[in-house]
Amino acid sequence: MELNDLLSLEGVVPALKAQSKKQVLQELAAKAATQTGLPEREIFETLLHRERLGSTGVGDGIAIPHGKLVPLKKIVGVFARLERPVEFDALDEQPVDLVFLLLAPEGAGADHLKALARIARVLRQGETADKLRASRDPAALYALLTQPSATAEEGAGAARKPGETG
Repeated sequence: MELNDLLSLEGVVPALKAQSKKQVLQELAAKAATQTGLPEREIFETLLHRERLGSTGVGDGIAIPHGKLVPLKKIVGVFARLERPVEFDALDEQPVDLVFLLLAPEGAGADHLKALARIARVLRQGETADKLRASRDPAALYALLTQPSATAEEGAGAARKPGETG
């Protein structure tokens, strides 16, 4: 599963201003509501419910809040680069500045897990995370997130000289 299957350019927020985890989730729910046509409140409540089970802050400044919604027709993602890191109760107790929201239909099952795994792989690549943190251009952020899967990228990346892009 590639991220361009679930993320659109309109789903990229290059400089989200938020003071808290709750505010991040509210802003992302609002953005997701415009993407899905679902009520913002329903999305927000779903995210809060999931966070009560355990933080989706996975470490290294990254969070992947997610939830399942019955009326949703397909898996949808929203990515935000935060203006300033916020406390997110992350596993490593570090603040978060890169957030990828993932919403899936209730019956998505394996596809939901595959999407979560793909998002984690992309965001945990140190070089990708650094580039995401350095850019405020939505198109550049989208391009970084949706580049071809890591297996093809790793082989090409190893052959590059420092400073080269591909």
